[in-house]
Amino acid sequence: MSTRKYFGTDGIRAVAGEPPLTVEFTLRLGRAAAEVLKKQSARPTVVIGRDTRRSGDMLEAALAAGLMSRGVNVIHLGVIPTPGVSFLTRQLSAVAGVVISASHNPFDDNGIKFFSSGGEKLPDALEFEIESRLDEAPEPVIGGRVGTVEDYRESERLYTQFLLSHAPDLSGLRIALDCANGATYRVGPRVFQRAGASVFAVYTTPDGSNINLGCGSTHLDSLQRIVREGKFDLGVAFDGDGDRALFVDGDGEVVHGDHILFMTALDRREQTVVATLMSNMGLEVKLLEAGIKLERTAVGDRYVLERLQEQRLTLGGEQSGHMLFLDLAPTGDGILTALQALKAVKASDRSLAEWRAALPMYPQTLVNVRVVDKEGLAAHAEVAAAVRRAEEQLAGRGRVNLRASGTEPLVRVMVEGPDEIEIQSIARELAQVIQACGAQG
Repeated sequence: MSTRKYFGTDGIRAVAGEPPLTVEFTLRLGRAAAEVLKKQSARPTVVIGRDTRRSGDMLEAALAAGLMSRGVNVIHLGVIPTPGVSFLTRQLSAVAGVVISASHNPFDDNGIKFFSSGGEKLPDALEFEIESRLDEAPEPVIGGRVGTVEDYRESERLYTQFLLSHAPDLSGLRIALDCANGATYRVGPRVFQRAGASVFAVYTTPDGSNINLGCGSTHLDSLQRIVREGKFDLGVAFDGDGDRALFVDGDGEVVHGDHILFMTALDRREQTVVATLMSNMGLEVKLLEAGIKLERTAVGDRYVLERLQEQRLTLGGEQSGHMLFLDLAPTGDGILTALQALKAVKASDRSLAEWRAALPMYPQTLVNVRVVDKEGLAAHAEVAAAVRRAEEQLAGRGRVNLRASGTEPLVRVMVEGPDEIEIQSIARELAQVIQACGAQG
């Protein structure tokens, strides 16, 4: 298949208003998507949701106009988390769903991501076909064949009901929520309150430009301070589009994705879970002690999803808090992730801080080496020999990983193990070998 020009691993993302994410392009994208989707239904329906960015209305209107101009009916879901769009695509039997969001990116950015009728990311083949139709000029659709539009008023209610069906009783817990001034700002607090928690919600006043601004799952300092000063049992932070979650425990310490995988794997009695190469070896060791296998993939939630589907597994995730519970939902869901983690907390009679302490993190060091050939250097004979020596020295007590940067001429050397001095020494030796084999200096 040819390389796609616009669709990346998570839809189309750019600065809103700049190419390619202009009104004109988005209108054409809607028309092209309509032609592809009409192959599945003579009169397809597409649902569209968005986060709180100022540019969301503009892009949503352009996309909807393109879809309707080719005979597709559009249902506006309003501001709702990305996983809510996935859920309502299935709930409303739509041919596809679209979310307009740039997740944890700054507010200037925006994005367009399509879901299939099953609420999963649109297959690569269909994204490629949409791109191939962007410059087509089909015969006009007129009169009664033009698509319709409606605002769906039940979006939050139905999505909230779905989340509460998987919520534990949170009575007695005092929880601080950081909603990132994003798509969870209404539904997040509502779910936790209805599950019984006493909720103190912050960053719930989006103004179109403050999404993710010093808040949310990528900026935890504020939530840590709130939890400590307010003596809350814990805090939960979502990202702008609500597909990931991280915690702060009662001591004000960060509880990230590896901890969430550990808690939920034990609570759900999983036999195998999937994580990426960046997950800490401490997680792998503790899971093995519990009789649970950890499989690793390349960095990226799409690779975690692919492995889960290939192996027919249900639980996987990343340190960022992007978790997948495929027996509950086909895409990452921050609120659902938080509820599943708290289900493990409540079932165990352990506090979140005790769960964090039960998973000691191995020291990890990362060295960036500037090189001429970042792709080929890792396979260089001398580099490969140095990696083997390092692995023999660690003797199963740690890990070595060389990874080419996706954006810079760098090889990233990651070494992990129980002894911080030892892994720093190993990382320096590997970096020296890599430099001798082709560094720019």
